Amino acid sequence: MSKEAIFQNVESLQQVVNIINEAAAALNDKTRTIRESPIPEVLAGALGAGIGGISSFAALYGLGTVGLSAAGITSGLAAIGGVVGGGMVAGVFVMAAPVVVLAGGGILLASNLKNKQLKQEKERLYKEALQKHEAIIQALKTEADADKERLDYLQSLNILLTQAIKDLKNDLGD
Repeated sequence: MSKEAIFQNVESLQQVVNIINEAAAALNDKTRTIRESPIPEVLAGALGAGIGGISSFAALYGLGTVGLSAAGITSGLAAIGGVVGGGMVAGVFVMAAPVVVLAGGGILLASNLKNKQLKQEKERLYKEALQKHEAIIQALKTEADADKERLDYLQSLNILLTQAIKDLKNDLGD
């Protein structure tokens, strides 16, 4: 049984990068709060929903997928075949076969390279998210006497990093 990947392309991982960068900024500036963040809505939403209410990190961002589909490819090929007419079907197959085979091979090769790159990026972000998460937990402990605004900010980062780690782990099959 194959699970659908939460992060289906490198672009969808940008949200994880944003959270990791925000965590780094929070750790470097002990006065930083949600107010100074470039992603205040996401942080406030995470804090409001709490970890139990977030079903997926990606759901916060409404990520969608776009790409080549079998229907798109076959309908394009059908349209090309319609141009030459039914009387030349055998000729079309003979002439088109090398193109289709080479194009299919190229698409397969590009897809494999893209999937490998995506997996490597997920692994890198997973490790980085784990490090930032541990540092945020430590900051929550050492800054326990900080004001509520700062603690809420750190807690929202904790929630988002926890969910990002969970979703990346799911995608990596760990």
